[in-house]
Amino acid sequence: MPCYTVTVATGTQWFAGTDSYIYITLVGTERCSEKTLLDKPLYNDFERGAVDSYDVKVSEDIGEIVFVKIEKRKYWVQDDWYCKYITVKTPCGEYLEFPCYRWIPDDKEVALRDGRARLPQDDKTRLVKQHRRKELETRQKVYRWREWQPGFPMSIDANSHKELPRDIQFDSEKGVDFTLNYTKAIENLCINRFMHMFQSSWSDFADFERIFVRISNTISEYVMQHWQEDFMFGYQCLNGCNPVIIQKCTQLPAKFPVTHEMVEFCLERDLTLEEEVKAGNIYIADYEIMENITPNGTDLCTLQYLAAPICLLYKNTQNKVLPIAIQLQQSPGEDSPIFLPSDSKTDWMLAKIWVRSSDFHVHQTVTHLLRTHLISEVFGIAMFRQLSAVHPVYKLLIPHIRFTIAINTKAREELLCECGLFDKANGTGGGGHVELVQKAMKTFTYQSLIFPQAIKARGMDSQEELPYYFYRDDGNKVWEVTKSFVEDIVHIHYESDEVVKEDEEIQAFVKDVCSFGMQDLDYCGFPKSVKTREQLTEYLTVVIFTASAQHAAVNFGQYDWCSWIPNAPPTMRKPLPTKKGIFEFADDV
Repeated sequence: MPCYTVTVATGTQWFAGTDSYIYITLVGTERCSEKTLLDKPLYNDFERGAVDSYDVKVSEDIGEIVFVKIEKRKYWVQDDWYCKYITVKTPCGEYLEFPCYRWIPDDKEVALRDGRARLPQDDKTRLVKQHRRKELETRQKVYRWREWQPGFPMSIDANSHKELPRDIQFDSEKGVDFTLNYTKAIENLCINRFMHMFQSSWSDFADFERIFVRISNTISEYVMQHWQEDFMFGYQCLNGCNPVIIQKCTQLPAKFPVTHEMVEFCLERDLTLEEEVKAGNIYIADYEIMENITPNGTDLCTLQYLAAPICLLYKNTQNKVLPIAIQLQQSPGEDSPIFLPSDSKTDWMLAKIWVRSSDFHVHQTVTHLLRTHLISEVFGIAMFRQLSAVHPVYKLLIPHIRFTIAINTKAREELLCECGLFDKANGTGGGGHVELVQKAMKTFTYQSLIFPQAIKARGMDSQEELPYYFYRDDGNKVWEVTKSFVEDIVHIHYESDEVVKEDEEIQAFVKDVCSFGMQDLDYCGFPKSVKTREQLTEYLTVVIFTASAQHAAVNFGQYDWCSWIPNAPPTMRKPLPTKKGIFEFADDV
């Protein structure tokens, strides 16, 4: 009798093993094998991390193997099983691998196809077409769209992490890791010891230093030592957590009436301010999006305040970018002075702190939350709904957005929820953060996710004009290498543009993102279809770059730049200064 050797690999994560009965059926082009119980007498099968091999005998030739069906039946208690993969060695010595990488609950039958990537048009038989269609129909019932907040990109239909499909939940180890890291951070920052400080305003820098003494981080320590200096302020506009606001100033806006006389002493080239603008040496950071955002008033003893500042910056002869003028409101006037480096140290420092606070809010809510997390969730949900597990694009994207939906759901459940951490510790909590996202969505476009175009749109693309903009330089390199890799994958699986147009799954994926994820908002400019290999390459590069490189650029530096709180204040407890020379700095932090 022909004999197939079946090898089953169980996952290494906690609770991946099972005591249940596992059956296997080999489905061939000619016929199926009998359903076989995988069991070794006196041997504990399917333990966590185990790789077990079994013989499956067939009475007749089953032909070329199309599927492997595995079925789990409860032994005595429910214990989901995580199957990594199954390999099959045929009687003629051929090895086939059937990836699984999913949790299998009790009384569940799963049909696995081998690991080769296939487009929908590659499937010729009724059996495989039916399997593919059923897989997507099942996924579309599980991965449902829902509007979390009006005007937001759509999200997953789940109120909590535990309601998510098991396969995209955090593993037990990852959940424990989060808890341990959180506890460690609390311990390092002495939060419990100084909790009373978070419930009231702080009066001087010594309060911050009492906490910061426990932080051991070279960049954070450097920030603490130099945060008051103009060069550090300008450097962060280029290479800090939020390097996407600054842009070249081609014309001084009427709402920001800076004159040459105001900033003359800052200019080093014997040019007027207007001439410096024409020469490309003036930059601007405008936080207009912060205007009229409701400040937090949730469960706090003191009011909180927000600003919508405009900051003018100058590239000096050493190619350092320095702030030279700051207006804390969008409208000029008697109560909206323009602060200058020539003002008192207190006035100038306080103006910069207000800009840094506004930058913190825009970074957290727009640059980080909306433009990486929420948009990546849209791509992720559409991928699960429209791309089969054997689709080459599914295989390409899944490593980059595997846990995006889980982390976003955790954030909605614990961080961004009513009375969550955002409400307790952030000046835009209590609803302001929602208004910020809604406002940002009105100007959010697909083109802004294409890294080189986004840089060029802000006039920041010339390395000769503006050196030391490492976010741009490194980002362009990562974008190009990502695009090159994606292009190679696309050209392997799509022989022509016609093959792209005929791929019904990829077209459904792109349309789902636009029509449902982005709610068919025309001004966003998300494509509803892709017609060429070039368009598909760019689209997939956007998905991967947004979830990986762009997120890394605006996420992983937060501890470095924001742990010294005066450099990135999440809350301001005094009103905006409307006059110069009336504040004592220590009382207004």
